[in-house]
Amino acid sequence: MKMSISRRQFNRIALGAASAALFSLASAPVHAADKQYKFKYGTAFPNDHPGAVRIKEAADAIRKESNGRIDIQVFAQSTLGSEPDMIFQVRSGAIQFMSTAGTNLQSMVPVAGINGVAFAFKDYKQVWAAMDGELGAYVHKQLEKINVYTFDKVLDNGYRNITTATKPINTPADLANFKIRVPGIPLWIAMFKDLGAAPTSINFGELYSALQTKIVDGQENPLPLIQSAKLYETQKYVSMTGHTWDGHYIFTSTKFWNSLPKDVQEIISRNFNAAAVKERADIAELNTHLEAELKKQGMVFNYPDKQPFIDALKKAGFYTNTKAKYGAEAWTILEKYSGPL
Repeated sequence: MKMSISRRQFNRIALGAASAALFSLASAPVHAADKQYKFKYGTAFPNDHPGAVRIKEAADAIRKESNGRIDIQVFAQSTLGSEPDMIFQVRSGAIQFMSTAGTNLQSMVPVAGINGVAFAFKDYKQVWAAMDGELGAYVHKQLEKINVYTFDKVLDNGYRNITTATKPINTPADLANFKIRVPGIPLWIAMFKDLGAAPTSINFGELYSALQTKIVDGQENPLPLIQSAKLYETQKYVSMTGHTWDGHYIFTSTKFWNSLPKDVQEIISRNFNAAAVKERADIAELNTHLEAELKKQGMVFNYPDKQPFIDALKKAGFYTNTKAKYGAEAWTILEKYSGPL
């Protein structure tokens, strides 16, 4: 039997079919390849420091490579808060990535600060052998146990040197009762106490004003930070003690990291690690000419003998106490690169 339908009936059928198709399309799950990812990255590095510049470049490369799917906004100069604040935010999921010194992570995992042991690394050959080798791998593993995922390559914050407003530091005796700003890091607070100084913990974002208002008379930081934070405007002397090497881990939470698709992980990892390698080269280049630049800004340099500082720390029990804190296994790995401490 032949059936016929009116134009009105045909239109109703067609409209129903179209609606069903649209509903099906709208309710279908979004394919992972179409999902958009928006993340925040925090750092205390000033905007023009290589540790911020190279990460911003990496974020641009990630955005371009992913055709805009992965958008990482980089907030430098402690815009998102102090380093302890940002560490908390990463762990709570408020921000996704940040970089900070391993010594800032030692309140959660003591061994994370082992690279900051006073006078451990004599040169960069030892530093990168250790941090790209067994020592770095050991720290990565310990951090992952507390849900902190660190990327393979560590940023270079440089060897730390002492600056003062009133006098050069040539011997431990020059540090007696000297008011020096240090980060809120137990390892370095202990180091300066054992050297006879009066360390005061102040966040980096508040350092310039603390020096300007004489809350402290000096501080210690690598040359690139002394330059980029314009500390030469408040400080006269740079004593090249090189008392510790400081590196920044790039990290996120393990739980968050494991939630990302493998292709997103790969793009982010490759670009962050490449940025760290480029940043290391930047710092190496800066170190070759920053002394001359800072001298032009009126700073006076001196070059203390390091051995009296090491001897003073040994006498105060600094190395014995620090070894007990980190454990024999970690200390043995450290000394593979540093030699006996």
